Amino acid sequence: MATPSSSLQLQPLHKISLSPKYPHLLRNSHFCPRLQYGSVVFPSCVIRACSALTPEQESSSEKNQSVEIPEVFACPVCYEPLIRKGPPGLNLGAIYRSGFKCRKCDKSYSSKDIYLDLTLTAGLREYIEVKLAGTELFRSPLVSFLYERGRRQNFNRTGFPGLDEEFKMAQDYFQSVEGGLLVDVSCGSGLFSRKFAESGTYSGVIALDFSENMLRQCYEFIKRDGTLLTANLALVRADVSRLPFPSGSVDAVHAGAALHCWPSPSNAIAEITRILQSGGIFVGTTFLQYTSSTPAILRPLIDRALQSFNYLTEEEIEDVCKSCGLTSYSSKVQQSFIMFSA
Repeated sequence: MATPSSSLQLQPLHKISLSPKYPHLLRNSHFCPRLQYGSVVFPSCVIRACSALTPEQESSSEKNQSVEIPEVFACPVCYEPLIRKGPPGLNLGAIYRSGFKCRKCDKSYSSKDIYLDLTLTAGLREYIEVKLAGTELFRSPLVSFLYERGRRQNFNRTGFPGLDEEFKMAQDYFQSVEGGLLVDVSCGSGLFSRKFAESGTYSGVIALDFSENMLRQCYEFIKRDGTLLTANLALVRADVSRLPFPSGSVDAVHAGAALHCWPSPSNAIAEITRILQSGGIFVGTTFLQYTSSTPAILRPLIDRALQSFNYLTEEEIEDVCKSCGLTSYSSKVQQSFIMFSA
C-alpha cells in the first residue's frame, strides 16, 4: 500500500473533479465538460493519429465534442500531465482519435496501430534501443502469439493456481480501491486486463506493456468481445521503469507473472510506488527463485540456470517493496508461485 510522502508531489488529476471520481472515464462516456485551470490557456494544436488501421469516420457530434483537457497520462520524459486533443474517455476509439502533447517538452504522442505509444523512444526515426534478452523475447511475434495459447496455462505446473483463481485473489486484494483507476503493467496479451475491464469494478483499466506484439495480440482478443471495444480499456506501450502517469494518480497496479522479466525490479517497483496515490494497492505475481525449503546445495545450480531473468526469493521481494516505500506487505506462496500485495 502506498503511503503519503512528505516531499512535494503532483496533485492527482482526478482529485480535481467533484463527482464522480473519474467523470471523464465513465463507462461508455461520450461527453466531458471543458475543464479550465485558472487563467492558463493551453495552445490549440491538431495532432492526428497515424495507423495502418482504418478507423470509422468521426460523426459531426463527435467532432463537436472534441475538447482539450488534462489527461490521466503523463509525459514519460518529464512526468508533466499530457494535454489531449480529441474525444474524452479511455475506450479504444477515443484514444485512437486523440492526440496528446506535453506542454513542457513540446513532444507529441499518438496511437500507433491500436495502442498509444508513451515510451521515451516514441516517434524517433534514427535511434533504436535494444533491451535485455529477456525483454526482447516477449517482443517476438511468435512468443506473443503463443503466450495465451498454451504458454501461460503451463504455469500451473509450477504452482500457479490458474487464471480464474489468480484473478479472484487479486480482486480480493483490490477491494479497498474499487471504483478507481487500475493499471495492468506488463500485461502481455491482456489476460487479466480484459478480466478487470469485464468485471466493471474500476472506472478505467489501462493495459500496459513494452511489447508491441503483445499489445496487438491483446487487441485481437478484445475484438472478439464487442463489449470491450467500447469499455474504458486502453492499450498503452510504455516502459515499467518510466511509467507515463503523474505521481499519486493511480489507485491500483497489477503485475501478473511479470517481476522476473523486469531488467531492474527495484526501479520498476519504485515507479509503481510513485504513481500510486495514498492508499493505493500494488498486487503482483512471479516465479520464486527458490523457497526456504530448497536445499542449499541446489541453490547455486538454480542461480546459474536462471540467469536470463530476475527470479527473487520471498525475502527479497518483501525487502524491495518496503525499501521503495510500500507498506502492509503480505504474500501467498504455493510451490514456485507467489502473489504479493503492498
